[in-house]
Amino acid sequence: MKLFNYLLLLLFTLSGCTQGLKTATSNLKDNQWTANKANNWQKNKGWLTGCNYIPATASNQLEMWQKETFDTVSINRELGLAKSLGFNSVRVFLHDLLWEQDSTGFINRAEQFLSIAHKHKIGTMFVLFNGVWDPNPKLGKQNTAKPNVHLSGWVQSPGAASLVDSASHYKLKNYLKGFVKHFENDKRIDAWDIYNDHDNVTGLAYLGLDPKNKAELSFNLLKKAILWIREVNPSQPITTSIWLRDLHEESKITPADKFILEASDLISFHNYDGNEIIEQKINQLKAYNRPILCTEYMARGNGSFFEKDLPVLKKYNIGAYNWGLVAGKTQANFPWDSWTKSYTAAPNIWFHDIFHKDGTPYNESEVEFIRKTTK
Repeated sequence: MKLFNYLLLLLFTLSGCTQGLKTATSNLKDNQWTANKANNWQKNKGWLTGCNYIPATASNQLEMWQKETFDTVSINRELGLAKSLGFNSVRVFLHDLLWEQDSTGFINRAEQFLSIAHKHKIGTMFVLFNGVWDPNPKLGKQNTAKPNVHLSGWVQSPGAASLVDSASHYKLKNYLKGFVKHFENDKRIDAWDIYNDHDNVTGLAYLGLDPKNKAELSFNLLKKAILWIREVNPSQPITTSIWLRDLHEESKITPADKFILEASDLISFHNYDGNEIIEQKINQLKAYNRPILCTEYMARGNGSFFEKDLPVLKKYNIGAYNWGLVAGKTQANFPWDSWTKSYTAAPNIWFHDIFHKDGTPYNESEVEFIRKTTK
């Protein structure tokens, strides 16, 4: 059956036809959770609230996880801050090169992270692949991030070279299946997020460095990844986020988004455009009758605030993961336009993040609001 599913997926990839999409998606349902199972999962979990987390001492996924820079002291302190807000889950990015470098060490450090998070009564959603920012990741000492520039150290996984070279995808398969298999029954893991912003383009940040046909290549990899994880069949649900599109009209839904929505156990989306757009997206996605997660939100400079967004997410029982916790080397408190506009100091209105590196709140009233809302 697994071979049959793979051949069907290959046929779809080569033909690119709508019927191929429907056929491949229907066979992926062999191990897909039913809507009833997914909704029971949500009842047991309750309202998931948390953040996209990386310690303040790391500029990207590689620096977070490599042996030389894995900082359990900061992780423990910062997840303590997350707990103080009432957060009960964090979304955390991994990287395929870490598996290639030292799979045993990578697993051991992931175990340490999960133990620390669990101590603070926080679950984890791991993100396996990432499609945005620097397309040329390298192991070892990471490049110094550009001063005062938003996420200027963040890296894609896989990098452009691996994405283009389909013959090397067996390495990605080994990583995904190996990592997920190790944790397939681990109750400390809330869910698996397969591929963040798989077809997004980082714009002026890395102009011309992404493959010209990136959307097609990443969609093909996403389809493979779904099959790989279905073969493992972990006890935790899987999802991939819709990051931008308008889903109001069926004719506007892209083949990639249609595939994601039909192949996921949980429905997830990103929104940095404020509470009114969040509510629109929720109403559009409710039709799938599955739990919904907003896995990225809250960009103050873009009109997205906790005080407006979090009550809407709570009202509809939507999992809520804002971007950022403690300001640090990711420089996520600087806005997106820091790539084209010079900043000599942090803006008065932070873009992301909640705490200064020393643990003091960026905005005390905001922190109190979060705590009251998560009770």
